[in-house]
Amino acid sequence: MIAHLECARCGRAHPADRLQNLCPCGGPLLARYDLALLARRWGPQDLGRRRGMWRYREVLPAAVEEEPLTLGEGGTPLLPSRRIGPAFGLRRLLLKDETLNPTGSFKARGLAAAVHRARALGAGEIVLPSAGNAGSAAAAYSAAAGLACTVVVPRGTPPPIVAETVAYGATVELVDGSIADAGRRARELCADGGGYDVSTLREPYRVEGKKTMGYELAEDLGWTLPAAIVYPTGGGTGLIGMWKAFEELEALGWIGAERPRMIAVQAAGCAPIVHAFEAGAAHADPWPDPRTVASGLRVPAAIGDFLILDILRRSGGTAVSVSDGELLEGARRLARAEGVLAGPEAGAAVAALPKLVRQGTIAPADRVVVFVTGHGLKYPAIMEAG
Repeated sequence: MIAHLECARCGRAHPADRLQNLCPCGGPLLARYDLALLARRWGPQDLGRRRGMWRYREVLPAAVEEEPLTLGEGGTPLLPSRRIGPAFGLRRLLLKDETLNPTGSFKARGLAAAVHRARALGAGEIVLPSAGNAGSAAAAYSAAAGLACTVVVPRGTPPPIVAETVAYGATVELVDGSIADAGRRARELCADGGGYDVSTLREPYRVEGKKTMGYELAEDLGWTLPAAIVYPTGGGTGLIGMWKAFEELEALGWIGAERPRMIAVQAAGCAPIVHAFEAGAAHADPWPDPRTVASGLRVPAAIGDFLILDILRRSGGTAVSVSDGELLEGARRLARAEGVLAGPEAGAAVAALPKLVRQGTIAPADRVVVFVTGHGLKYPAIMEAG
């Protein structure tokens, strides 16, 4: 169970027994656990529960007496690439297939944790902006939890995702502009109506669900880590969460000090992290006119930008961008070469591979993991690709 919350920016400690959003300094709050105590009484041999995210509940926001809110999230397969890896000269390419989560994306992990904790702390309604998959996941878990849910989405969000969100019973409000505009409207709704804001990194628990991707990777690889992780990056919560998982695993004594090179992939039409990384900046300037068919990558400003950039540099990783044509071709390639129908965000990660090989960021013998973050059925652009 959580010991306390800690600001990622100023380090201030906050109690974990009440609904909270950002630290007064504006920094995101991260959950902290008594890992020294856990290390003495909890080890890999104790993971006897069935597969799934809550297999790691000792380091998740659920009290011992609470029944976790679950729709079966987590425990997704780590698939060896049959053809894409060999085509790019990568002998040990693996695909972490998050499309098999409830609601078809990795967002199920974060929203399972966030909605569970919101309900436990007394929230009656959750509110969030979404460019797509987070909204449908929030709606599904709110339905399971018996909470009201309002999702604010940009008008360019893929219609199947909007329809899915409505089907789960959520109230959906469409706004002009990007997810940044949706975020402003979501905060207005919370101020006016008292709903709890579960926007990316504006509450402490979505990152906790996402970090289980890191725990699963380590476990599936025999408590070792890959040489590199290639991750499609919008708000970057999954990247931040996995890095947090690796730090916790080392503190628990389950892995050593080695870390993967963390690689963020963005769309060329919305690449604030890539621009800041290349400029050597500690923060990313908001992208002025975000344009990409990959709605999950259409994030002009990430509240955790300083965390993402720090992780990329500390790990020896990098940030790269790909065009919409390249990411659509990457998604097509996943379907036709691997039998995995993925959204354009995962297509971006695949499209980045030959660039990373040419740069020397990843080598033929490296064990490389690409994250397939969401299902392609939600994206007409993938279905219509020639």
